[in-house]
Amino acid sequence: MSKIRKILIILVVVIFLGVVIFFVQKEYFSNSREEPLSDVDSWYKKDILGNKDDLISFSILPNTKVQGVVPYRGMITGGYFFEGNILVNVTDINKNIILKGNAIATTEWMTERPVNFEGNIDFSLLPKGGAYIEIHNDNASGLPENDKSVLIPIIIE
Repeated sequence: MSKIRKILIILVVVIFLGVVIFFVQKEYFSNSREEPLSDVDSWYKKDILGNKDDLISFSILPNTKVQGVVPYRGMITGGYFFEGNILVNVTDINKNIILKGNAIATTEWMTERPVNFEGNIDFSLLPKGGAYIEIHNDNASGLPENDKSVLIPIIIE
């Protein structure tokens, strides 16, 4: 076998392997989007208030006992973000805000598709008992008719 023929065979094999690796990686990354941390199905949604159909996932489940600093991740749809920011507050049982906070989008936020977000809540200085985590749209207009939120019940320990 001539030297040129060997080089051509090696070149064809390398190109073939390159194409295979390209498509395997493409398939892997297209299927590796962040999956919901918990599906927001009917049993999950029964205790959630507000625009609950907008919520796709949230790592703090309804009626969870929380204390200290708690990191969270979620996914929501419906235009809740402004400049990559979403409001994540804690309210008392009467829905009065007792801690204002926010989270940051971790995926493209200028979309009508679901957007992932994450942040931390420090429950250390909050009164113990029933409360809600309020995921509220960052309403740049300030108009009350554009407000929307999701309320997830929790128990602060």
